[in-house]
Amino acid sequence: MASDPILQIALPGPLRVLYDYLPPENTPHNPAVGCRYQIPFGRSSRIGILMAINAKTDVPPDRLKRALRQIDTQPLLGSSDLRLLHWAANYYQHPLGDVIFHALPVTLRKQSNRSGSRQNGVRLTALGNTVNPESLRQAPKQLALIRALSQTSEGMERTILMQRLQISQAVIRVLLEKGWIERCQIPESPHPVTSYSNEIDLNSEQREAVDRVYRQLGGFRPFLLHGVTGSGKTEVYLRLIETVVGRGQQALLLVPEIGLTPQLLQRFQKSMGTGVGVLHSALADGERERVWQTLRRGQRPILIGTRSAVFTPMPNLGLIIVDEEHDLSYKQQEGFRYSARDLALVRGQQCGCPVILGSATPSLESLRNVTEGRYTRLSLPQRVGNARIPPLILLDIRNVHLDGGLSPALIKQLRQTLGADEQALLFLNRRGYAPMLTCHACGWLTDCPRCDARMTHHRQLRLLWCHHCGHQRREPNQCPECGSPDLRPLGQGTERVEEALQRHFPGTPLARIDRDSTSRKGALEQILSRIKAGEFPLLLGTQMLAKGHHFPDVTLVAILDVDQGLFGADFRASERMAQLVLQVAGRAGRAERPGRVLIQTRHPDHPLMQLLTKRGYEAFADEALDERRAAAFPPYSHQVLLRAESTKATDPENFLNQAIKVGRALNGNGSLEFWGPVPAPMARKAGKTRAHLLIQSAHRRPLHQWLEKWVSEITRLSEARRVRWSIDVDPQEML
Repeated sequence: MASDPILQIALPGPLRVLYDYLPPENTPHNPAVGCRYQIPFGRSSRIGILMAINAKTDVPPDRLKRALRQIDTQPLLGSSDLRLLHWAANYYQHPLGDVIFHALPVTLRKQSNRSGSRQNGVRLTALGNTVNPESLRQAPKQLALIRALSQTSEGMERTILMQRLQISQAVIRVLLEKGWIERCQIPESPHPVTSYSNEIDLNSEQREAVDRVYRQLGGFRPFLLHGVTGSGKTEVYLRLIETVVGRGQQALLLVPEIGLTPQLLQRFQKSMGTGVGVLHSALADGERERVWQTLRRGQRPILIGTRSAVFTPMPNLGLIIVDEEHDLSYKQQEGFRYSARDLALVRGQQCGCPVILGSATPSLESLRNVTEGRYTRLSLPQRVGNARIPPLILLDIRNVHLDGGLSPALIKQLRQTLGADEQALLFLNRRGYAPMLTCHACGWLTDCPRCDARMTHHRQLRLLWCHHCGHQRREPNQCPECGSPDLRPLGQGTERVEEALQRHFPGTPLARIDRDSTSRKGALEQILSRIKAGEFPLLLGTQMLAKGHHFPDVTLVAILDVDQGLFGADFRASERMAQLVLQVAGRAGRAERPGRVLIQTRHPDHPLMQLLTKRGYEAFADEALDERRAAAFPPYSHQVLLRAESTKATDPENFLNQAIKVGRALNGNGSLEFWGPVPAPMARKAGKTRAHLLIQSAHRRPLHQWLEKWVSEITRLSEARRVRWSIDVDPQEML
């Protein structure tokens, strides 16, 4: 035992220290940092990651235990991966073990010893080899599968078969049940990338952007690719990724939401074949690990993924792209509260590769970094081809009767559009039938019993549903307060707008896209393909429909309600509103026919709305940055938010009062500002009382030097054990 090395193990959970263990008895493997170990912990065992190997320990010999086994023969995470995770844990003040396990696929957080080097495939059985092709004339997809497998005795990977033959899992399942094919294990092999160069003719602005990034390959340089919607940012991405892969390197493309991946993924797979991997939360756990392993081994050169993909091991990384860099989805809002966009920049700096942040409506932080020379700006000011940027037209709906959220002027414009055999898209970022129900007799409202919020009325499901905590109850037939049956919806959701559209345009096919209508697996892809085929003249949806999709036949876009963004309590509300308006507006007029955008508002004279519609996003952003500078708000300052919640109403404020006392004592030079404690904007959520404490500094370095000491101190407060608390560095939402 005296000569045994000491293993320092990180565990998931709220544990801010490493734990010392001896190596397992008679282990055949040498300890390696980045490998998983099964260790005894309390009365059970847990899985941890080896972070360091030491010669000494402060743990008394009689308390020092041995690890039970070394799970991995080779490290899952390399030194560059661990360096990024260490940085993230320190910057966001989150326990290291929790950060590391967040970066692993779910299957690798468990005790399994999956190698990931082989994957499920299928091959013909002896019975399958005797099948008469004539018998499958009525089942062409089954026949195509049989013929493809007849070309190889080793079998083929399921995902390759599905992509190549355009078949579903159901076809494979039917042939398995018939006994014509069987499951088999196929060694993972490198995925080649096909060339597409001749398929894309870049314009001068696109070529300039590609050339400027190309000259920086092999070194770190952040770029802001500011291109209007429809300007061809994806073509720039494709050309650069092909160049990087041609140099024997890997490329990472981050997208903000799962809903944006199908169309983008099809585009990349068509151009680059099976070399493109995809990672997002809708994939099955086994598939996520398989793709993760191929990227870790360098067997797949391209990854398209959502937020957590920024941590995927890619040993030959040569380029990182963050599409729609302004999007709030890049910020994790629970648990480990990191920004994938910001970590992409850190990763690019650590591994020495360019990072491209792409957006039609860049964040104010990125625009300020351009102004101060930290980012290089690349501009795509024109739409590709002959497409023109549509004008933004304000519809004043003051004193106007709305029918299901539709004004008479909008209905008239919709009739003209449909009469010209063109598509119209209506945007409302609120699902359900109405934000609430009310009793016309006594004024009762559908308050959530667990939150300071109303329960949304979902008429099709006959439910009242709180979108904040998930609480549901059946739609009442009469008022629970006075017994009146006169219950009326207040406001509009997508269901109610759909009802109004069907009443005004009976027989006109309509596609509604929101979380309710696309909850089934594959539903979103199916609807999008039918929209592309021109089956739906009317499109209605939330953000899922508004961003990243190419609808060439849409000439009219209508935004039904943006006023909340003009008067939001959060200082970022107007920025989010402007970005969303222009993202939605970008769906109009992307082909030969000109488009137009109608914005219904009760505040057409609002200065920010006038600025945005008449002078565009850049003028709006300049004005917003001036306001932020005058108020000393980010990006001209840096913030940390301490959140606390508890089922006991007084505990959060008591904890935050102790925390602020400790924080002020550590703030020797007085460089920090303390705002609070105050109730959270939604003071009660999911049955818990919530409160906030905001800390702000003009300079990042002293804030983080203070923060590390402060977190260490408040962790030991007795009040900390009575609440659930979290640190949010660079908060994007104050909810």
